[in-house]
Formats: sequence, C-alpha cells, structure tokens
Amino acid sequence: MIKVLVLSAGGPAGVNFIKALQLGDLGIGVFGADSNPYHIILSEKHTIKSFLIPRYDEEGYLDEINKIIDKCEIDFVHAQSDNEVLFLSFNKDKIKAKTFLPLPTTINFCQDKWLTSTRWCDTWPDAYSDILEDHERLLEYLTQLIEKMGKLWIRATEGAGGRGSTLCTSPEMGYHWLKYWWSRDPEMQFMVQKYLPGRNIAWQSVWKNGKLLTCQARERIEYIYPNLAPSGITGTPTVQRTLNEYKIHHAAVNAIELLDKHPNGVYSVDLKENEDCQPIPTKINCGRFFTTSYFFAYAGKIFDSPTANMPLVYVLSGLDKKLPDGKFYNVLDEGIYWIRHIDCGHKLTKEDCLR
Repeated sequence: MIKVLVLSAGGPAGVNFIKALQLGDLGIGVFGADSNPYHIILSEKHTIKSFLIPRYDEEGYLDEINKIIDKCEIDFVHAQSDNEVLFLSFNKDKIKAKTFLPLPTTINFCQDKWLTSTRWCDTWPDAYSDILEDHERLLEYLTQLIEKMGKLWIRATEGAGGRGSTLCTSPEMGYHWLKYWWSRDPEMQFMVQKYLPGRNIAWQSVWKNGKLLTCQARERIEYIYPNLAPSGITGTPTVQRTLNEYKIHHAAVNAIELLDKHPNGVYSVDLKENEDCQPIPTKINCGRFFTTSYFFAYAGKIFDSPTANMPLVYVLSGLDKKLPDGKFYNVLDEGIYWIRHIDCGHKLTKEDCLR
C-alpha cells in the first residue's frame, strides 16, 4: 500500500484531493493532518487517521509531521495550502518522506501575483500591473489609470479566493476600497491591472522533469455566494465546465515556462480573457491543486480517462511509479459540467443534459 499524508486535509481542497486519490483503485492509504480542530473533523471519514498538528509557523510543526511519517510509515507528503507548500519546498531535505514540488524559488515567485505579471507582460501586455504604494497621491494616480485603461481590477498581490479584489470604475471607488483594506492591514500590498471582461478560466496540470504529464482547462461560470463579495468572486465555483481550446492550452503552458524552464509537480493556472477573447494568465497556484481537483478525477472515472485523475498522476510521479495510460492533453471532452453547492452535493453532467 502507498501511504500518503495530506496537510490541510480538512479544508475543501484537501478533502477533494483525498477523494480523488481514493478513486484510483490502487489501495492508496491516506492520512490527514490539519491545524484547525474544527476542520480536521471533516477529514476523518475520508482518511485512515487524521492528526491535529501545529500551524506551519508554530514551533514543532516539522517535528509533528515527521512523527506521523514514522508512526504511519508514510511514503509521500502533499500540502494543499500555499504556506505549507512553501514550507515543504524549503525543508524537503528534513522531511522523512518524499515530496514532489517545484523549486522553492519558483513557488516563492509564483505566490506573488505582481512578480508573475512582470514576467508575463512582455508576452501579454494586458498582464501588466502596477503596485499601489503612494498613499498620498493615490486618488490622483487612480484617476490617471482610469483615464488610460478604463475599468481597473484591484487585488492583493498575495493570497487566494479573490483576496482584496474588486472591479474599479471610478477613482473614488478605488480610493475608498484601498483605504478600507489598509485600515485593517497597513502592510497589505495591492496591485492594479486593466480589467479583463472575458471568461474566467482555470487550467490544471502535472509535470515531471520538464515534461507535461496531464492537463485540462475549465471555465468558472458561477461562484459560491457571489453576492457576499464586491468582485463577485469568492474563490471557488459552483458551476464550471470543461474547455478544450488550443489558445488556452498554449497560453497556460507558455505562462508556466516563462517562470520555470524545468517544471516539476503541480501547476494550476488562472486565466482571464480580454476584450478580444484572448486568454491572459493572471496567477499560478504552484505546487498545489485547485479546490475542485475531484471534478476532473471523478469525470475521468465516469468517462474512462485515467489521466484526468491528476492527484493520482501526481503522487505516482512523485514516487516514480508507473502512470495510468491515457491522454496528456485535453484529457476530458469539452462540455462536461460540475455543478455543486454547500450542503447540496454535486452533479456531473454533459451540456446536452442541461435543462
């Protein structure tokens, strides 16, 4: 039996990763760990055993992970939060089990959205962004940007779930939005970009030694409780569908290779289409999966595409095991919908079955 330890196992992304592994019919034994005493309860029914551990920035975190590895004879460790991904990458030589992560410098770079935009803007001018630092001239600066770009997109340089993001249509709106956030956290960094009005796209992939092993794109159509956020984006979709368009694939691969010439592990790319329907990369979740990794894995099970189970491909690759046979590009048909909501379960369906 392959034994896998999943960190942040009690959150939606961790649970979905675990459920995907268990679809593989390979007898993978999954153990969980989480620092949240409420969340860890949610992982228990999906794992052989789950453990409450310190936060990544607390004393004893690494020691507790290694104790679990020794006690449960863990083969492979996966982290599903940005902070823990970065910690594992810097400390992989101290961990008593295998990991499969990009270089720490790559992860660190990808977790700063402004830095990635600076690398991309020569290829995609619409990816250009500015850091908002001059608090005294903020209103004047926003006025100039709106005159030049029209609508703006303001967001935090770090974090997930649309953190600090909003559509800005007037200088006053942007000014008061930023003043509100800075009143909460004066050190919080924000960036501003041209607003991209097109489809919101996610492209997920696994690589090894610079070779692409599996990938698939999807469109986010509706979000969980969009009315609770001014931007309408709350981090994870309730409705999404698969897409198979070469322009998306090409943009996502190009975005990754501009940041990492030798990709290794998981790269999950966010893209937004501009007014010309061209996909522009906006973010890479480096070293971890999107929240809904179970969507592709479950669809792969139903529609007989083993390489759509990306968590399984990732773990097997990290352990140098034989991979399932199947496609590596557009691993699922276009037009497969994944519809879900809190406490409502999920529904996998094809476009022609929608009412």
